[in-house]
Amino acid sequence: MNKPMKIIAVDDNLTNLSVLKNVLKPLYETYPVSSAAKMFDLLERIKPDLILLDVEMPELNGHEAMRLLKSNPAHKDIPVIFLTALVDEQDEMTGLELGAVDYIYKPFVAPLLLRRIETHLSLADTKRELQELNTSIQKKLIGKIVEVTELQNAILDIVADMVENRDETTGGHIHRIKKYLNCMIEALVDAGIYSDEICAWNMDFLLPSSQLHDVGKIAISDSILNKPGKLTDEEFEIMKTHSQIGADAIGRMEKNTKDSSFLKYAKIFASTHHERWDGKGYPNGLSGTNIPLEGRLMAVADVYDALVSVRPYKEAMSHEQAVKIILSGGGTQFDPQLTQIFGNIVSDQFAEIATISESV
Repeated sequence: MNKPMKIIAVDDNLTNLSVLKNVLKPLYETYPVSSAAKMFDLLERIKPDLILLDVEMPELNGHEAMRLLKSNPAHKDIPVIFLTALVDEQDEMTGLELGAVDYIYKPFVAPLLLRRIETHLSLADTKRELQELNTSIQKKLIGKIVEVTELQNAILDIVADMVENRDETTGGHIHRIKKYLNCMIEALVDAGIYSDEICAWNMDFLLPSSQLHDVGKIAISDSILNKPGKLTDEEFEIMKTHSQIGADAIGRMEKNTKDSSFLKYAKIFASTHHERWDGKGYPNGLSGTNIPLEGRLMAVADVYDALVSVRPYKEAMSHEQAVKIILSGGGTQFDPQLTQIFGNIVSDQFAEIATISESV
C-alpha cells in the first residue's frame, strides 16, 4: 500500500488551519503550522510533496517565504499553492512569477481545494517520473558514448600497432608520440598559449588519433621502409608520400562514417606532421599558423623522437643534442612558441618518456 503524500499547510489564522487539517487529513499526511518560520523548522525534518502557503502573514509573509524556498536547492522543487483572501490580479501575478503553481482563495471550498491539490500532486509526480526517465536515458547515453569511444580507441590502437610492426626501425615511436603530445598540450594550457584552439579539441579523440599520423607507411614498400641504410633521393621522395597517402586513406574512412569526429584529428596529424613553419615542408608546403596546431605539435614530438632513437642510418643522439636541434629550428622548421615551451618546460619530460620506453 502506498504511503499517503505529505502536505504542509501554513496559515496564521488558526480557524483556517483547522479547516485545512480536517479537509486534508483523510487523504494526506498533513502538517499544519501557523507561520513561515515554523514551516522552515519543519522542512529540516520532512520533505513534503506540496506546500499550501498563506500569503498574508505577519513577520514573514508568503512571498518572502517563497523566495527563501526557491533559493534553497533542497526545497526549490516542492510545488507551492498560495492561499489568500485577497482577489488581486497583481498579487497573483507576483506569486506565480515567484514560482507558485496555483492560487486558492479563501474561504475554502473543500471539493475544489482537493481537486486542485490532486491535480498539482499528479503534475509533480509526472515531472519526477520524467526527470528520472531523463536521468536514466542520459546514463545509458553516456554509457553508449563510452563504449563507442573505447571501441574507436581500440581500433586506433590496433591500426597503430600494425603500422609499428611494418616499420621495424621505429619501435615504440607511435606510443611515445602520444605521451609527448600530452605533455606539450598540458604545458600550453598552463601557459595560456593557443588556449582557444586547445579548448575546442575533444581530448578523448585527439590523443588516441595521433597514433595514426604514420598510417600511410602501410603503403610504402618494405625495401624502402626497412632499408638498412640511408635512403636515396628517389626513395626519400617515395617515403614522403606517406603523409598524403595516410590523409587520403583516413578521408575515405570519413566518407563511410556518420560520426567521424575521431578521424578528423587523425587526418590532420597524418597530413601535416611534416609541414614546416617556413613553408618548406610536405606534402602541401603550408607555413606558419596555416599549419594546424595539431600538426605543429606533432612536428616537434616526431622530430625529437627520431633524433633520440636509433635508425639504420644513424646512432641515437643524446637528449641534450636533440633539444639543441629542436630549439635551433624555432621559427624555421618549428613554431617558435612551441619550441619555447619545449625548451623551458617539457624537454625533461620528453627525456623521461624516451628513457622509460627504452627500458620497457
